Amino acid sequence: MNAFLLYSDHEWIGTQKYFDAKSIVQDLGLKTLYMNAGKDVVFENGEVKKIKEQDPFITDTMGRVMMSPLLSKEEIIYRQAILKDCLNNEFFIQDLYKEAATIVAEWDKFGRKSGYTGKTDMNGWVVTRIHLTALFAEGLKKIKKIIRDNSVFLESDGFKALEKRLNEEFNDEYEKKIDKLLHDISFYVTESEDRDGDLYLHIPRIVLKGKLGPGLKFEKVEMNNVTSDLIKYRNPKSTIAKIREFKNSLTANSFSSKMTPVIEKQIVEIEQNVVNYIVSFTGKFIDNFSGFFDQLLLQVAFYRGGVNLSRHMKRIKIDYCFPVVCNNEDLVFSELKEFVMCMEQRVNAVGNTCSIRDKNLVIITGANQGGKSTFLRSVGIAQVMMQAGLQVAAESFSSGLFTSIFTHFTRREDSAMNSGRLDEELGRMNTIIDNLDKASLVLLNESFATTTEIDGSIIAYDIIKALNEAGVKVITVTHLLSFARKIYSESEESMKSSGHSDITFFCAERKADGERTFKMIQSVPELTSFGLDLYKDIIGEPDLYGEKL
Repeated sequence: MNAFLLYSDHEWIGTQKYFDAKSIVQDLGLKTLYMNAGKDVVFENGEVKKIKEQDPFITDTMGRVMMSPLLSKEEIIYRQAILKDCLNNEFFIQDLYKEAATIVAEWDKFGRKSGYTGKTDMNGWVVTRIHLTALFAEGLKKIKKIIRDNSVFLESDGFKALEKRLNEEFNDEYEKKIDKLLHDISFYVTESEDRDGDLYLHIPRIVLKGKLGPGLKFEKVEMNNVTSDLIKYRNPKSTIAKIREFKNSLTANSFSSKMTPVIEKQIVEIEQNVVNYIVSFTGKFIDNFSGFFDQLLLQVAFYRGGVNLSRHMKRIKIDYCFPVVCNNEDLVFSELKEFVMCMEQRVNAVGNTCSIRDKNLVIITGANQGGKSTFLRSVGIAQVMMQAGLQVAAESFSSGLFTSIFTHFTRREDSAMNSGRLDEELGRMNTIIDNLDKASLVLLNESFATTTEIDGSIIAYDIIKALNEAGVKVITVTHLLSFARKIYSESEESMKSSGHSDITFFCAERKADGERTFKMIQSVPELTSFGLDLYKDIIGEPDLYGEKL
């Protein structure tokens, strides 16, 4: 039995991962996103009533799944459709996740995490398998009911196919067969039960078949059927119990296995046959559905996390959309927000609108603290969420699909002083170059700014120019103005000679009075980062004598 909610044709295995997932998580601040995905936001009358405690399993699942990118348009559409069903029926996905989590939690009590099988104790092993069969059967019934009760609202191929598989692989006939088995062997795990104030005992009834041979010896004794009888408990001192005891004493209804070693051996074999019967029947059932519950829990947890993220967007009044896949050279979006920052600061931040078409290199310059790095992170976060099949914090978002995403953001200096900052930067860049391909996206934030303007510009030019010529998509934020101006001059020459350049330039918008709008605008690279603006804000405007006014 398969869940197939993350992929249409296979289960989650997590083998396809971003090469340097650790850097992506660190540079884009995705731990905050994972953490909030594990926290449900409860609303009442449109206002936030409470934020529930983090569910560690959902948080962990989001981290694992989001670092395994989808690489086809069809996969993304498939996952988006399932998430839309969940967003339109939030109580449905909550119930489904709760039931799957309950089943796995109960399963853990039987040794799931430790891999315990109980084979050193045959009786314990059989009892465990019976309990698991009962757990799985009841769980499947509840899951089928949850999906059936909501089927009229489910439009995705994923949920429709899951409902069909459940109805085929755990159909009514099979369900009745499992229920009968559990009833027949209930004596193995249940001694008694209370019904309407009366105590009933589970008594095994084993029907044998065979024949008498020479000397009235039993031959070919075989098990014909095993079942359980519910017999009302009678006090041995009661009149009815005494009458039954007297009746049984008149007619012997049993024989001793001590009569002959042959019969004793056959009885041992019959007992083993009962165990084999239970193990065989329950084994097939458990093997068929054990993997299903693990996969269902993980896959439903991902969509549960996606719903939680939408609630956080609602909480801070951010619009979201489902991205559209386009060419790798295109990047088009409107009112894109840096989602992680919005959640951390609980604000609806300034959004950006851009239409970048047929470009492989985007260079962003402009005023300090103008929102350039925030813009770069917003693109990176949206790209990762898109390739996970999630919604994006924007009114619209279109981008290509990349086999790998690499981030190269500035780091603090090595505290052990094993290397300088430039050496560390160059080492990380070398690793990126060794592992990227043409279908990679590289996000650079203030790379090579740890050396002089001249040296940094030379290094940046050589590396980024080579990546651009290799067809790699690069978006870079830089204060290396010599580098930016040189690339701009070459881009202008290309436009004049061929009428085309695959390079575009953006600047952080700055008003005449120095105010930052945190908007990125297409523009010629700036010749300054307007550091004096920050000086004035922090130090003040100097007078003729150098004193602060």
